[in-house]
Amino acid sequence: MALYVIQVVGGKEQHVCDLVNKLLSESIKECFIPRREVMRRVEGSWISIRETLFPGYLFVETDNIQHVMERLARIPAFTRLLGVSDEKVIPLSQDEVAWLTALMKPLDKVVEMSVGVIEGDQVIVTDGPLKGHEALISKIDRHKRLAFLDMRMFGRTKTIKVGLEIVRKHA
Repeated sequence: MALYVIQVVGGKEQHVCDLVNKLLSESIKECFIPRREVMRRVEGSWISIRETLFPGYLFVETDNIQHVMERLARIPAFTRLLGVSDEKVIPLSQDEVAWLTALMKPLDKVVEMSVGVIEGDQVIVTDGPLKGHEALISKIDRHKRLAFLDMRMFGRTKTIKVGLEIVRKHA
């Protein structure tokens, strides 16, 4: 089984993922949308919400990508497999898959909130999926409780946001 990426119209990820799961159930293991858990301020208090990690993209696990390509053309929505070159579709690399599986919970495909502290100019993650992956963090927005990660995905470097709450800062 390999993991492939399908580009869709932003905001339509769940609708298209449902169609793919329904119409291609015999040739895929699963179609999913990676999500992130972040904190948002609503009416003065912080609540946890889930957002799409890669807006406009679905992930599909299959060992029969040729059949998936043929069936995607019949789905009444914009779908485009990434990594298509000379009629050959390239799956995500082992590094990209390892990166995703290290951060996401396997069942619900969510990158949960992480918790950390700042010691001097160094971030130390004490709990959550970013624990042990501090080197991936390129920037932090403490007010919005977000960490920005630079990673290789889809053949280029992408900056993605995940939830990180800094509970303490020591100078």
